[in-house]
Amino acid sequence: MKSSVKPSHAANDNLINRTREVWKPRLGCDLSREDARQIVENVTGFFAILAEWSRAEMPVPANDTTKPSTPDAGEVPHGS
Repeated sequence: MKSSVKPSHAANDNLINRTREVWKPRLGCDLSREDARQIVENVTGFFAILAEWSRAEMPVPANDTTKPSTPDAGEVPHGS
């Protein structure tokens, strides 16, 4: 699930610059803006997947009415 809110150009520039600062000493070489953009995209995607998995593992409360219940395939509807 992607956010419909787009970061501002200045915020995006700050994120790319900060990414370059953080990763340069760890990689031992200078990073291009494109390298930094790809790192940001990959890390963001990684945490999005973790969040999705976390939501999928959450039990649904018994009184949750957001999803309609459907009868099992072998169940016969009553009143027919």
